[in-house]
Amino acid sequence: MIGRITGTLIEKNPPAITVDVHGLGYEVDVPMSTFYNLPASGEKVSLHTHLIVREDGHFLYGFASEAERAAFRQLLKISGIGARTALAVLSGMSVTELAQAVTLQEAGRLTKVPGIGKKTAERLLLELRDRLPKTLSSGGARVGAGDTATDAASDIMNALLALGYNEREALAAMKGLTPEVSVSDGIRAALKLLSKSS
Repeated sequence: MIGRITGTLIEKNPPAITVDVHGLGYEVDVPMSTFYNLPASGEKVSLHTHLIVREDGHFLYGFASEAERAAFRQLLKISGIGARTALAVLSGMSVTELAQAVTLQEAGRLTKVPGIGKKTAERLLLELRDRLPKTLSSGGARVGAGDTATDAASDIMNALLALGYNEREALAAMKGLTPEVSVSDGIRAALKLLSKSS
């Protein structure tokens, strides 16, 4: 299994990119959330990867964050969901937005993704309900950067849960926060929103 790839980005043809690793060019399919955060061609890139081996070939998928790859893997476990559909979901929404849709059971968000109908969306929400909160984090981190925004979101979420709010309330309060908010400011702002809604 190829779990990570680091090299020089030499070609970008969405959703495929080519990464040169010591003279070997790897073709990697990426969701648009990762594609938009890629560096310029000729620069170094590092991606979390997932390899799928089929009779007709080997297919490598790349992700900016561990959370994106984890969400991709959870989507693949659902009957009838292939790699193309999983990539489409992650191209249409961030991991955080997907986790929020699952927690709030909002099928409408998923039906906006091309190729996802109402029945498929409802099945996705149902099957991901117990799996996805574990992978809740920001899916929009810059490729190769540290996941500080992810850590902050996770800390804010854990603080709200520790204060007795349920996951639905905590996620609803976090919707209004900016990605770069600090943990203390985020908790303060979320609590203010929660006190208004109670």
